[in-house]
Amino acid sequence: MTNKAKSVGVIGLGSMGMGAAKSCIRAGLDVYGFDLNPKALEELNLAGAKGVSSSALDFAEQLDAVLVLVVNAKQVNSVLFDSGLAAMLKPQTAIMVSATISAEDAKAIHHKLSQHQLLMLDAPVSGGAAKAATGDMTVMASGSLEAFEKLQPVLDATAAKVYNIGEEIGLGATVKIIHQLLAGVHIAAGAEAMALAARANIPLDLMYDVVTNAAGNSWMFENRMKHVVDGDYSPKSMVDIFVKDLNLVADTAKELKFPLPLSSTALNMFLSASNAGFGQEDDSAVIKIFDGINLPGVEK
Repeated sequence: MTNKAKSVGVIGLGSMGMGAAKSCIRAGLDVYGFDLNPKALEELNLAGAKGVSSSALDFAEQLDAVLVLVVNAKQVNSVLFDSGLAAMLKPQTAIMVSATISAEDAKAIHHKLSQHQLLMLDAPVSGGAAKAATGDMTVMASGSLEAFEKLQPVLDATAAKVYNIGEEIGLGATVKIIHQLLAGVHIAAGAEAMALAARANIPLDLMYDVVTNAAGNSWMFENRMKHVVDGDYSPKSMVDIFVKDLNLVADTAKELKFPLPLSSTALNMFLSASNAGFGQEDDSAVIKIFDGINLPGVEK
Protein backbone atom coordinates (compact mmCIF):
# COMPACT_ATOMS: atom_id res chain seq x y z
CA MET A 1 0.00 0.00 0.00
CA THR A 2 1.43 3.37 -1.02
CA ASN A 3 1.80 5.91 1.75
CA LYS A 4 -0.50 8.79 0.91
CA ALA A 5 1.15 12.20 0.59
CA LYS A 6 0.95 14.44 3.66
CA SER A 7 3.23 17.24 2.49
CA VAL A 8 2.97 18.81 -0.95
CA GLY A 9 5.05 21.39 -2.76
CA VAL A 10 3.18 23.56 -5.26
CA ILE A 11 5.41 24.99 -7.98
CA GLY A 12 3.82 27.94 -9.79
CA LEU A 13 1.52 30.15 -7.72
CA GLY A 14 -0.39 31.80 -10.55
CA SER A 15 -4.20 31.92 -10.50
CA MET A 16 -4.52 28.12 -10.72
CA GLY A 17 -1.55 27.20 -8.52
CA MET A 18 -2.51 29.63 -5.76
CA GLY A 19 -6.05 28.22 -5.63
CA ALA A 20 -4.77 24.64 -5.58
CA ALA A 21 -2.22 25.41 -2.85
CA LYS A 22 -4.84 27.09 -0.62
CA SER A 23 -7.22 24.16 -1.20
CA CYS A 24 -4.48 21.79 0.02
CA ILE A 25 -3.97 23.95 3.15
CA ARG A 26 -7.74 23.84 3.86
CA ALA A 27 -7.64 20.05 3.51
CA GLY A 28 -5.02 19.85 6.26
CA LEU A 29 -1.98 19.03 4.13
CA ASP A 30 1.46 20.50 4.84
CA VAL A 31 1.88 22.88 1.92
CA TYR A 32 5.09 24.45 0.61
CA GLY A 33 4.74 27.05 -2.16
CA PHE A 34 7.30 28.01 -4.78
CA ASP A 35 7.21 30.95 -7.18
CA LEU A 36 9.48 33.76 -8.38
CA ASN A 37 6.84 36.34 -7.42
CA PRO A 38 7.41 37.52 -3.82
CA LYS A 39 3.80 38.78 -3.54
CA ALA A 40 2.48 35.29 -4.30
CA LEU A 41 4.81 33.79 -1.69
CA GLU A 42 3.61 36.30 0.89
CA GLU A 43 -0.05 35.58 0.08
CA LEU A 44 0.41 31.82 0.49
CA ASN A 45 2.42 32.31 3.66
CA LEU A 46 -0.46 34.31 5.18
CA ALA A 47 -2.85 31.54 4.10
CA GLY A 48 -1.00 29.06 6.32
CA ALA A 49 1.73 27.46 4.20
CA LYS A 50 4.45 25.53 6.09
CA GLY A 51 7.06 27.21 3.96
CA VAL A 52 7.49 29.36 0.85
CA SER A 53 10.51 30.06 -1.32
CA SER A 54 11.60 31.09 -4.79
CA SER A 55 13.32 27.68 -4.98
CA ALA A 56 11.81 24.26 -4.26
CA LEU A 57 15.33 23.01 -3.39
CA ASP A 58 14.98 24.70 0.03
CA PHE A 59 12.30 22.19 1.10
CA ALA A 60 12.95 19.23 -1.23
CA GLU A 61 13.47 16.73 1.57
CA GLN A 62 10.17 17.60 3.30
CA LEU A 63 8.02 16.77 0.28
CA ASP A 64 5.97 13.60 -0.39
CA ALA A 65 4.38 15.12 -3.49
CA VAL A 66 4.94 17.97 -5.92
CA LEU A 67 2.22 19.71 -7.94
CA VAL A 68 3.65 21.49 -10.99
CA LEU A 69 1.32 24.21 -12.28
CA VAL A 70 3.43 26.16 -14.76
CA VAL A 71 2.68 27.20 -18.34
CA ASN A 72 4.51 24.84 -20.68
CA ALA A 73 6.87 21.88 -21.05
CA LYS A 74 9.95 24.11 -21.06
CA GLN A 75 8.99 25.47 -17.63
CA VAL A 76 8.22 21.95 -16.32
CA ASN A 77 11.69 20.81 -17.39
CA SER A 78 13.24 23.91 -15.90
CA VAL A 79 11.67 23.56 -12.42
CA LEU A 80 12.16 19.78 -12.19
CA PHE A 81 15.47 19.12 -13.92
CA ASP A 82 17.46 22.28 -14.74
CA SER A 83 17.06 23.35 -11.10
CA GLY A 84 18.33 20.01 -9.80
CA LEU A 85 15.09 19.35 -7.89
CA ALA A 86 14.42 15.85 -9.23
CA ALA A 87 17.80 14.67 -7.95
CA MET A 88 17.08 16.03 -4.45
CA LEU A 89 13.58 14.62 -3.91
CA LYS A 90 13.11 11.42 -1.89
CA PRO A 91 12.61 8.29 -4.05
CA GLN A 92 8.89 7.54 -4.64
CA THR A 93 7.92 11.21 -4.33
CA ALA A 94 4.89 11.70 -6.60
CA ILE A 95 5.02 14.48 -9.19
CA MET A 96 1.68 15.74 -10.53
CA VAL A 97 2.45 17.52 -13.81
CA SER A 98 -0.51 19.79 -14.52
CA ALA A 99 0.76 22.01 -17.33
CA THR A 100 -0.84 21.73 -20.77
CA ILE A 101 1.85 19.90 -22.74
CA SER A 102 2.09 17.42 -25.61
CA ALA A 103 1.86 13.66 -25.00
CA GLU A 104 5.44 13.39 -26.30
CA ASP A 105 6.70 15.92 -23.73
CA ALA A 106 4.78 14.15 -20.96
CA LYS A 107 6.48 10.85 -21.87
CA ALA A 108 9.92 12.46 -21.97
CA ILE A 109 9.38 14.06 -18.53
CA HIS A 110 8.16 10.71 -17.16
CA HIS A 111 11.29 8.98 -18.48
CA LYS A 112 13.55 11.51 -16.73
CA LEU A 113 11.59 11.34 -13.47
CA SER A 114 11.71 7.54 -13.41
CA GLN A 115 15.52 7.70 -13.57
CA HIS A 116 15.32 9.37 -10.13
CA GLN A 117 12.78 6.74 -8.85
CA LEU A 118 10.05 9.40 -8.86
CA LEU A 119 6.38 8.70 -9.67
CA MET A 120 4.51 10.81 -12.21
CA LEU A 121 0.90 11.62 -12.80
CA ASP A 122 0.24 13.17 -16.23
CA ALA A 123 -2.54 15.36 -14.84
CA PRO A 124 -3.67 18.46 -16.74
CA VAL A 125 -6.39 20.49 -15.05
CA SER A 126 -9.31 22.66 -16.11
CA GLY A 127 -11.77 24.99 -14.44
CA GLY A 128 -9.98 28.30 -14.34
CA ALA A 129 -9.04 30.42 -11.34
CA ALA A 130 -12.53 30.26 -9.80
CA LYS A 131 -12.67 26.44 -9.66
CA ALA A 132 -9.04 26.27 -8.50
CA ALA A 133 -9.87 28.65 -5.62
CA THR A 134 -12.73 26.46 -4.36
CA GLY A 135 -10.88 23.14 -4.85
CA ASP A 136 -13.26 22.13 -7.65
CA MET A 137 -10.94 21.71 -10.62
CA THR A 138 -11.43 18.97 -13.19
CA VAL A 139 -8.37 16.73 -13.47
CA MET A 140 -7.80 14.43 -16.46
CA ALA A 141 -4.99 12.14 -15.40
CA SER A 142 -3.03 9.12 -16.53
CA GLY A 143 -0.38 7.21 -14.63
CA SER A 144 0.32 4.26 -12.37
CA LEU A 145 -2.04 3.13 -9.61
CA GLU A 146 0.79 3.94 -7.21
CA ALA A 147 0.96 7.58 -8.40
CA PHE A 148 -2.84 7.95 -8.14
CA GLU A 149 -2.83 6.48 -4.60
CA LYS A 150 0.01 8.63 -3.33
CA LEU A 151 -1.58 11.79 -4.78
CA GLN A 152 -5.11 10.93 -3.57
CA PRO A 153 -5.09 13.57 -0.77
CA VAL A 154 -3.93 16.25 -3.24
CA LEU A 155 -6.56 15.22 -5.80
CA ASP A 156 -9.27 15.18 -3.11
CA ALA A 157 -8.25 18.66 -1.97
CA THR A 158 -8.03 20.34 -5.38
CA ALA A 159 -10.55 18.62 -7.65
CA ALA A 160 -14.30 18.03 -7.86
CA LYS A 161 -13.80 15.51 -10.66
CA VAL A 162 -10.81 13.29 -11.34
CA TYR A 163 -10.85 11.26 -14.55
CA ASN A 164 -8.51 8.28 -14.65
CA ILE A 165 -7.70 8.07 -18.37
CA GLY A 166 -5.44 5.02 -17.99
CA GLU A 167 -1.94 4.01 -17.00
CA GLU A 168 -0.12 5.28 -20.07
CA ILE A 169 1.60 8.64 -19.59
CA GLY A 170 0.50 11.00 -22.39
CA LEU A 171 -3.19 10.07 -22.34
CA GLY A 172 -4.00 12.79 -19.82
CA ALA A 173 -2.12 15.33 -21.93
CA THR A 174 -4.03 14.29 -25.07
CA VAL A 175 -7.46 14.57 -23.41
CA LYS A 176 -6.55 18.08 -22.22
CA ILE A 177 -5.37 19.07 -25.72
CA ILE A 178 -8.70 17.91 -27.21
CA HIS A 179 -10.48 19.89 -24.50
CA GLN A 180 -8.43 22.98 -25.42
CA LEU A 181 -9.59 22.62 -29.03
CA LEU A 182 -13.12 23.25 -27.77
CA ALA A 183 -12.11 25.99 -25.35
CA GLY A 184 -10.19 27.93 -28.02
CA VAL A 185 -12.88 27.52 -30.69
CA HIS A 186 -15.59 28.61 -28.21
CA ILE A 187 -13.70 31.81 -27.32
CA ALA A 188 -13.04 32.59 -31.00
CA ALA A 189 -16.68 31.91 -31.95
CA GLY A 190 -17.91 34.00 -29.03
CA ALA A 191 -15.66 36.87 -30.11
CA GLU A 192 -16.91 36.62 -33.70
CA ALA A 193 -20.55 36.72 -32.53
CA MET A 194 -19.99 39.71 -30.24
CA ALA A 195 -18.04 41.54 -32.97
CA LEU A 196 -20.99 41.05 -35.34
CA ALA A 197 -23.34 42.38 -32.66
CA ALA A 198 -21.11 45.44 -32.26
CA ARG A 199 -21.16 45.97 -36.03
CA ALA A 200 -24.98 45.80 -36.01
CA ASN A 201 -25.06 48.37 -33.18
CA ILE A 202 -26.68 45.93 -30.77
CA PRO A 203 -25.64 46.76 -27.18
CA LEU A 204 -23.14 44.13 -26.12
CA ASP A 205 -24.52 43.78 -22.59
CA LEU A 206 -27.92 42.98 -24.14
CA MET A 207 -26.43 40.50 -26.61
CA TYR A 208 -24.50 38.85 -23.76
CA ASP A 209 -27.68 38.57 -21.70
CA VAL A 210 -29.63 37.00 -24.56
CA VAL A 211 -26.95 34.40 -25.38
CA THR A 212 -26.34 33.42 -21.74
CA ASN A 213 -30.07 32.69 -21.42
CA ALA A 214 -30.39 30.81 -24.70
CA ALA A 215 -29.13 27.74 -26.53
CA GLY A 216 -26.05 29.36 -28.10
CA ASN A 217 -24.34 29.79 -24.74
CA SER A 218 -21.16 28.01 -23.68
CA TRP A 219 -19.13 28.17 -20.48
CA MET A 220 -16.39 30.01 -22.38
CA PHE A 221 -18.84 32.50 -23.91
CA GLU A 222 -20.36 33.25 -20.52
CA ASN A 223 -16.99 33.61 -18.80
CA ARG A 224 -14.89 35.38 -21.47
CA MET A 225 -17.41 37.58 -23.28
CA LYS A 226 -18.21 39.18 -19.91
CA HIS A 227 -14.69 40.62 -20.09
CA VAL A 228 -15.58 42.16 -23.48
CA VAL A 229 -18.82 43.65 -22.10
CA ASP A 230 -16.84 45.10 -19.16
CA GLY A 231 -14.02 46.30 -21.43
CA ASP A 232 -11.58 44.58 -19.05
CA TYR A 233 -8.78 42.60 -20.71
CA SER A 234 -6.58 42.09 -17.63
CA PRO A 235 -5.39 38.54 -18.18
CA LYS A 236 -6.87 35.54 -16.39
CA SER A 237 -5.61 33.44 -19.30
CA MET A 238 -3.70 35.16 -22.08
CA VAL A 239 -4.08 35.20 -25.87
CA ASP A 240 -0.58 33.68 -26.09
CA ILE A 241 -1.68 30.69 -23.97
CA PHE A 242 -4.18 29.81 -26.70
CA VAL A 243 -1.54 30.36 -29.39
CA LYS A 244 0.44 27.68 -27.53
CA ASP A 245 -2.50 25.35 -26.82
CA LEU A 246 -4.05 25.49 -30.30
CA ASN A 247 -0.58 24.82 -31.72
CA LEU A 248 -0.48 21.69 -29.54
CA VAL A 249 -3.89 20.78 -30.99
CA ALA A 250 -2.52 21.30 -34.51
CA ASP A 251 0.60 19.20 -33.77
CA THR A 252 -1.54 16.37 -32.37
CA ALA A 253 -3.76 16.45 -35.46
CA LYS A 254 -0.74 16.50 -37.78
CA GLU A 255 0.65 13.42 -36.07
CA LEU A 256 -2.70 11.65 -36.49
CA LYS A 257 -3.13 12.98 -40.08
CA PHE A 258 -6.47 14.44 -39.06
CA PRO A 259 -8.03 17.66 -40.44
CA LEU A 260 -9.27 20.28 -37.96
CA PRO A 261 -10.86 23.13 -39.93
CA LEU A 262 -12.37 25.03 -36.98
CA SER A 263 -9.40 24.92 -34.62
CA SER A 264 -7.07 25.94 -37.49
CA THR A 265 -9.19 29.06 -38.00
CA ALA A 266 -9.28 29.76 -34.26
CA LEU A 267 -5.47 29.41 -34.07
CA ASN A 268 -5.10 31.95 -36.88
CA MET A 269 -7.41 34.36 -35.02
CA PHE A 270 -5.31 34.09 -31.83
CA LEU A 271 -2.10 34.45 -33.88
CA SER A 272 -3.52 37.63 -35.45
CA ALA A 273 -4.36 38.99 -32.00
CA SER A 274 -0.85 38.19 -30.73
CA ASN A 275 0.72 39.70 -33.84
CA ALA A 276 -1.31 42.88 -33.28
CA GLY A 277 0.20 43.25 -29.81
CA PHE A 278 -2.52 41.67 -27.65
CA GLY A 279 -0.60 38.48 -26.72
CA GLN A 280 -0.32 39.34 -23.02
CA GLU A 281 -3.96 40.45 -22.68
CA ASP A 282 -6.87 38.23 -21.66
CA ASP A 283 -7.69 35.66 -24.33
CA SER A 284 -11.03 37.43 -24.94
CA ALA A 285 -8.92 40.18 -26.58
CA VAL A 286 -9.04 38.00 -29.72
CA ILE A 287 -12.14 40.14 -30.50
CA LYS A 288 -9.81 43.09 -31.13
CA ILE A 289 -8.77 41.63 -34.51
CA PHE A 290 -12.09 42.78 -36.00
CA ASP A 291 -12.04 46.21 -37.64
CA GLY A 292 -14.84 48.73 -37.95
CA ILE A 293 -16.46 48.11 -34.56
CA ASN A 294 -16.52 49.98 -31.28
CA LEU A 295 -15.91 47.92 -28.15
CA PRO A 296 -16.48 48.97 -24.53
CA GLY A 297 -13.29 50.37 -22.99
CA VAL A 298 -11.27 50.05 -26.21
CA GLU A 299 -10.05 53.25 -27.84
CA LYS A 300 -10.01 53.29 -31.60
